[in-house]
Amino acid sequence: MVLEGVVTNVAAFGAFVDVGVHQDGLVHVSAMSRTFVKDPRDVVKPGDIVKVKVLEVDIPRKRISLTLRLDDEAAPQREQRGQRGEQRQGAGPQAAAGAVRFRGKGRSATAPAPADGAMADALRRAGLA
Repeated sequence: MVLEGVVTNVAAFGAFVDVGVHQDGLVHVSAMSRTFVKDPRDVVKPGDIVKVKVLEVDIPRKRISLTLRLDDEAAPQREQRGQRGEQRQGAGPQAAAGAVRFRGKGRSATAPAPADGAMADALRRAGLA
């Protein structure tokens, strides 16, 4: 999902962007450009209006991962280890491109990405707004 937001802060590891929900999203320095970015301040500054794509929503940790590279795919489902070290299976057919991931303590689930204009509502229902 592509959203428009305002850069609120720039740090050495990336930029925080207000996309209209309670929690600002983070654009990591590696997701700012296809080329190497030494200093994120060379790409954006506070107050800039940018278009970002939502990569991942982590509800328990209240984090929103964003990218400035609008052609990037949503993050693929990661394999997580259980308490005994066994491998867990992916989320199956729902882990398709365009899905939004929700991760919790030792569990993960993938939900289909909400339609355009519904991201803010989904984040509010998730408790991030």
